[in-house]
Amino acid sequence: MKVIRHPFLSLLAAFLFCCPSILLAEDQPQPSSAIESTKTQEQPASIKESLVKLWKSTGIYGFLNGEAIKSPEPKEKKPEKKETKDKRSGSGMLIMIGIGLLLIYLGISKGFEPLLLIPIGFGCVLANVPFAGVVHGADYPFLALIFDVGIQTGIFPLLIFLGVGAMTDFGPLIANPKTALLGAAAQFGIFATVLGAIWLSQNVESINYSIQDAGAIGIIGGADGPTAIFLAGKLSPDLLGAIAVAAYSYMALVPIIQPPIMKALTTEEERKIGMKQLRHVTKAEKIVFPVMVLVLCGLLLPSATPLVGMLMLGNLFRECGVVERLSKTAANELINIVTILLGLGVGSKLAAEKFLQPETLGIIALGLVAFAIGTASGLILAKIMNIFSKEKINPLIGSAGVSAVPMAARVTNKVGMDANPQNFLLMHAMGPNVAGVLGSAVAAGVLLSLLGGG
Repeated sequence: MKVIRHPFLSLLAAFLFCCPSILLAEDQPQPSSAIESTKTQEQPASIKESLVKLWKSTGIYGFLNGEAIKSPEPKEKKPEKKETKDKRSGSGMLIMIGIGLLLIYLGISKGFEPLLLIPIGFGCVLANVPFAGVVHGADYPFLALIFDVGIQTGIFPLLIFLGVGAMTDFGPLIANPKTALLGAAAQFGIFATVLGAIWLSQNVESINYSIQDAGAIGIIGGADGPTAIFLAGKLSPDLLGAIAVAAYSYMALVPIIQPPIMKALTTEEERKIGMKQLRHVTKAEKIVFPVMVLVLCGLLLPSATPLVGMLMLGNLFRECGVVERLSKTAANELINIVTILLGLGVGSKLAAEKFLQPETLGIIALGLVAFAIGTASGLILAKIMNIFSKEKINPLIGSAGVSAVPMAARVTNKVGMDANPQNFLLMHAMGPNVAGVLGSAVAAGVLLSLLGGG
């Protein structure tokens, strides 16, 4: 018997087979919730409602009307303060986006620490786009995750110090040890700022800094971003974002901030002072130096050992000559990756609701004062040393005592060459510059020990 096969007949047979089961299923009683959900699904939103919903999800609407955000529970440490408001101001977000674009412009057009300013500025722009969900408003806001995992824990600062150590030549400091005094003098801005923060807290009603907050703010005077992040994470986590932004911003703005101070505190004749070429430093000296510094730090100030230890480990990679791959990785790939993530994480704290507050603006102002005091202290000590020294030093190198490596040394060299085109101060300035890195780490350890954060 021949079986007739046709697509239409096959579909008809399948329908007749399934039809009874479908009818039986329709006869069964259904829960009321299922009926209501079915009705809801059967009633699509109108075109007008869809367009309104789309409009309210645009950035334009957010800038015009602000963005509602969830306000976190107040912390037990400071129950009277909240980190965020219930709604982000649209005008505030626009202001912060303008600041972010300004940072990007300074990094690209003016060359002010582009490795820092470009990721920080871009992170600032991202953090202030309404409804983007990169800082809050999403299950896993990626900028907030970067900040929490790398900056809040202190991992990024330690890795940055490892890379800085691998890139740093301590030869100028070893060759001329007295320049370490200039690096130490520049840390005076840290302790002056601690007192300034306490004074502001006592005299400005809208500002309430604890002694731990004051210590964390003061470290900005060292112009060392990783150290500032590390200390703030220990002493004052709630102010970490603003402190990190201030520290990195002033590091990047060294070419703007320092030259007027340098010229105001030195004469033309002092800026023309030439310095002799530094002596040759042997390989053995360079290998012994990081080990010796680590041992002394461990014996005298253990609280500073994490920062100093990672710095010295990176430098040992560089100088020992048998781990070239590790040295190159620390000085290139590792520090570059961490710098990108750290810049974005710092930029995330430039969100309008966190940044445009009296306490944060107070930190920015104190940071500028601290940086200026640190620069001036190094210059003044260099002038004092010239009074008692037969071999004169150019006081400009004292300004390099702030630990913005190597930008502060380059600025010193530029100002010196403006006064005397034959005056090459870069290597001489690197002595106090790298001493400033050690000095800021030691100052952080002292503050941790005194204020109970370690």
